Amino acid sequence: MGTPAFAVASLEALIAAGANIVGVVTAPDRPAGRGLQLQSSEVKKAALRHQLPLLQPEKLKDPLFQEKLRAWKPDLQVVVAFRMLPESVWNLPPLGSINLHASLLPRYRGAAPIHWAILNGETETGVTTFRLQHEIDTGGILLQEKVSIPPTMQAGELHDRLMEMGAAVVVQTIKGIADESLVEYPQEDKPGEILPTAHKIFTETCRIDWNNPTKRIYDQIRGLSPHPGAFTDWNQTTLKIFSATDEIATHELEPGTWRSDGRSTFSFATRDGWIHVQELQPAGKKRMDIATWLRGLRLPL
Repeated sequence: MGTPAFAVASLEALIAAGANIVGVVTAPDRPAGRGLQLQSSEVKKAALRHQLPLLQPEKLKDPLFQEKLRAWKPDLQVVVAFRMLPESVWNLPPLGSINLHASLLPRYRGAAPIHWAILNGETETGVTTFRLQHEIDTGGILLQEKVSIPPTMQAGELHDRLMEMGAAVVVQTIKGIADESLVEYPQEDKPGEILPTAHKIFTETCRIDWNNPTKRIYDQIRGLSPHPGAFTDWNQTTLKIFSATDEIATHELEPGTWRSDGRSTFSFATRDGWIHVQELQPAGKKRMDIATWLRGLRLPL
C-alpha cells in the first residue's frame, strides 16, 4: 500500500527479493497539470509495469474494497507513504500490517519527517519499520537504521537516501517476520521528554522571516528544497529560494535588506549574518541560478 515514488522503491525491492505480492493498493487517479488530465500515482505505474493486481479505493472503509482486499488473502500488508488505515484494513491479515516511516521513531511522528529533520537542524535521522496500531506512528518497532545528515544536504537528497535505505529495511523486516527472527519492541516516550514531531508543511512554514538567525533560515531553505520551497516577498513579487550559502557576520543593516553586485551575487541580511542565494524561482518563471536571474533583471541594482 503506497502512493508516491518513495513507496515505489520498497515495492521494487520486495519484488526483486522474491516476495509474493498478491496485490497493490494505491490512490485513485487524480486530475493534475494545466490540462487537469487524470494522473496515476507512481505506485500504480510500478504495479502496472509488473502486471500486479491493483485496487484504488476512494474510501478505505468501503465494504466492496475490503471484500476485494480479503479475496487476495494477504498474510501481511506493507504500508509505505499511504493514508491512515482503519482497523478493519490494517488488522485484516494474519500477520497484521507494517509501516515504513522516514524517521527514528518515536522522533518525528507525522506527515513530513524528512522536511522537519532538516528544518530543525538535525545531524542524524533514519528509517523505522513498525507494526500499525490505533494511534498513528506509535506501533511496536521492528527494525531501525540510522543515517547522518551532512550540513549541506537538502530535503530532496535526504528523501532519496532514505527511500533506498527504507526499501532495504522493508525487505529485511519481511524476511525477519518470515523466519521469526525479529524481536518487536515498544516505542518508549521518556517521562518529561518533548519529542519533535513532523506535522504537515503549511505555507507559513515556508515563508522566510529574515529576523531569524542565519542558521535557522539556512536550514529552512534546505529543509524545504526542492518542494514546497522556502520563499520571500521581494520588490512586489515572490522569490522561491532553492539553494543558498550562509555566512555569520556582524552588520548594522535591517534584516531582509538585500545587496547584489548585479552579476553573480544576491544576498539577504539576517539577524546575525547573510544568506547568499544560489538558485531561485521568481513567481511565474522557471527555477534558475542567480547569475541567470540577474542577467534578465530589469530593475536597477
